[in-house]
Amino acid sequence: MESSNKELTKIADLTPESKSVNVIAKVLSVGEAKEIPSRFGPSRKVAEVPIADDSGTVVLSLWQDQIGTVGEGETIQIENGYVSLVKGHIRVNVGKYGKIAKSEVDVSDTNTGVNVSDKEYEMPERRPYRGGGGGGGDRRRSFGGRGGDRRF
Repeated sequence: MESSNKELTKIADLTPESKSVNVIAKVLSVGEAKEIPSRFGPSRKVAEVPIADDSGTVVLSLWQDQIGTVGEGETIQIENGYVSLVKGHIRVNVGKYGKIAKSEVDVSDTNTGVNVSDKEYEMPERRPYRGGGGGGGDRRRSFGGRGGDRRF
């Protein structure tokens, strides 16, 4: 992963639209893991980890098994990460198609004066959840025994 020829993204250049980001940054601290309830299954654990490079700072969200894989003061490389908004603030995530690893490249110069997670962005409009599975016609999905009340 170190001899990566992928283009690196500077933290200060991250936007809510950033996709497939490759970042090398220093871990500033590691937050406590918190339980996040889910509407669609069991709750999940997340830990917020501020990371920085020479352009700025951002919060990295570590989920489930990623928690505990990085330590304060380490330099990490994120490959194919993505940006999400949490209450209007940027978070970097490493999903199932991304990688997070310790970097052999050291980031000694960190810029903590520019925190891209501090800026609040307009949240995209969410369509109201109407239940069911979409589709059309009379192909309603049955959830927990509520099927059978088809309207023609």
